[in-house]
Amino acid sequence: MFEMKKKDQANAGSDQLADTKRASAASAGTPVRSGESAVIGHSIHMDGDLRGEEDLRIEGEVNGTIKLPNHSLTIGKEGRVKADAYAKTIIVDGQIDGDLYGSDCVTICASARVTGNVVASRVSVEEGAHFKGSIDMDPETVEAALGKKSGSQASSGAKSASPAAAKAVGTQNLSGDKKSAAGQTH
Repeated sequence: MFEMKKKDQANAGSDQLADTKRASAASAGTPVRSGESAVIGHSIHMDGDLRGEEDLRIEGEVNGTIKLPNHSLTIGKEGRVKADAYAKTIIVDGQIDGDLYGSDCVTICASARVTGNVVASRVSVEEGAHFKGSIDMDPETVEAALGKKSGSQASSGAKSASPAAAKAVGTQNLSGDKKSAAGQTH
């Protein structure tokens, strides 16, 4: 009976130690597997389209396209990405060469190296981050980039033709003569 208590106390101690390690890892920003997020590790290299229905953390290398429309994407400090990324929330702590489209927000951390454009309603760039590109925070642009239809976008598309279409049809000069794309007057 005495030995059983010792074993139970030892198991309880190891359980407490495991809980402490998980808590400290979570507070340090280290990914903790909870079954709801995936991790691409340091030694993994992926080429192609990456789609998913859960949160994703990249610590390896990804080339192609990343689409997580309703979830978050984190590019860790060791992550190297050459892709356009579409997600609800994007956090960059590593390196990315490609455009970022966040339906909620994009955060570029101090250790990040970003080459590409950012399209999101909310954008945060920490001091010390390397960023080369443009930032577009217009809600209509965000919706259009993420494939969501808006009423104002549909009506503005009907009002104006593309410049190429206008050129092909011809333009009206002030004297009333119609000019073709070749510049001949009819």
